[in-house]
Amino acid sequence: MLETIEKINGVLNNFIWGVPAMVCIIGVGIFLTVKTRFIQVRKFKLAFTSILGKIFDKSEVTEGAMSSFQAVCTALAGTVGTGNIAGVAGAVAIGGPGAVFWMWCSAFLGMCTKFAEVSLAVRFREKNKNGEYVGGPMYYIKNGLDKKWLWLAFAYALFGVLTVFGTGNATQVNTIVTSINSALLNFGIISQSNVSQISLILGIVIAALVAMVLLGGIKRIGQVAEKLVPFMALLYILLGLGVVCINFHKIPMVFRSIFYGAFSPSAVTGGAVGSMIISLRKGVSRGIFSNEAGLGTGSIAHACADTDEPVKQGLFGIFEVFVDTIVICTLTALVILCGNEAVSYGVAAGAELTISGFVSVYGNWVSIFTAVSLCCFAFSTIIGWGLYGSRFVEFLVGEKWVRPFLVIYSFVAVIGATLNLGLLWDIAETFNGFMMIPNLIALFLLSKVFIKLVKDYFPSGK
Repeated sequence: MLETIEKINGVLNNFIWGVPAMVCIIGVGIFLTVKTRFIQVRKFKLAFTSILGKIFDKSEVTEGAMSSFQAVCTALAGTVGTGNIAGVAGAVAIGGPGAVFWMWCSAFLGMCTKFAEVSLAVRFREKNKNGEYVGGPMYYIKNGLDKKWLWLAFAYALFGVLTVFGTGNATQVNTIVTSINSALLNFGIISQSNVSQISLILGIVIAALVAMVLLGGIKRIGQVAEKLVPFMALLYILLGLGVVCINFHKIPMVFRSIFYGAFSPSAVTGGAVGSMIISLRKGVSRGIFSNEAGLGTGSIAHACADTDEPVKQGLFGIFEVFVDTIVICTLTALVILCGNEAVSYGVAAGAELTISGFVSVYGNWVSIFTAVSLCCFAFSTIIGWGLYGSRFVEFLVGEKWVRPFLVIYSFVAVIGATLNLGLLWDIAETFNGFMMIPNLIALFLLSKVFIKLVKDYFPSGK
């Protein structure tokens, strides 16, 4: 049964992440970047200072909304997750160091793409029966485009429901379990024969914690994300910078392998990765898995923000992609390439490859801290994607089905704790592609509306 699923998914994955994905991602990204005159560069300083200002903003928030900072943290909770750790490890192992270069390229374009997604989500959002803001790609398609495109909104939401279980839950839980098991094995607390039982127990505990947060509503989700995201990002960055500083002499060689390997991967990987296309696909797909620029999911959290300025909230999207991919994903790649004496290229890998980079520098004791950091990353992503899934379900079948969905979503954690990692990543990657294409079509069709929003907000054109 699993072999059949793997074969079917392989065919779909090769198609969706072939020409269709590359045309949509790169084409729409370049189009929006040119139309906004490289706004991700021109307004980066403004995006950065705006987010700093919101950290200390304690003003009262409207009922049914999050603060702008909570919305940013919830969106970051959805993006800063195992894609930054296990996803980057997989991209480097399968696509070679050059995959990091293509990850950077997709992130540069993705800053503008996400800026557009967030701006449109706030512009075309609605209020539901509970008085909560709801928005995202399905709403800017429904409210921004002609009714003949309504099917596109339903297609996006349907693919979204299927995606949340893999991208937002199962792969995240798998990484939590892997990191905890690695720490316990390193200290001899458990043996290899106990791993399956411990994984099951951890899956049940995670499912209970996820249910507690998600069933508490949008306020609780925002409060958890606001506290968890800054802590986890700072801890991971400090640990990663330590590895880079200790291996500083390797940095020039690592960057050479990244740039050279982007166009000639076989020369860097000893032939294990023989195609530039493989390197490009893995870099772009895992980059999008991490920063979600093009998927549109992050805009669902931003649509909950207590703001009347779509473009101002959109600027935070630029900052998110920068932090997620340019900072954290790059740091992970450097930990892997600096910390490991040799990487087995051409073979699927996950969080264990990143952990081994830390352990080689700090020793086994650091596996405790990496486990804590990985757990925070993954748990925050599960929470963020739980919100996204609830919005998809609400759009498709109504609000009364949201709580049953959240219960089912929570217990998928048990399955994620015990399934094969490679298959989980591949399936999640495929559904990401199916979500992405309707969203990018909508962004292209709404580009005139988006450009007008930008021009109205920045009338001087500077």
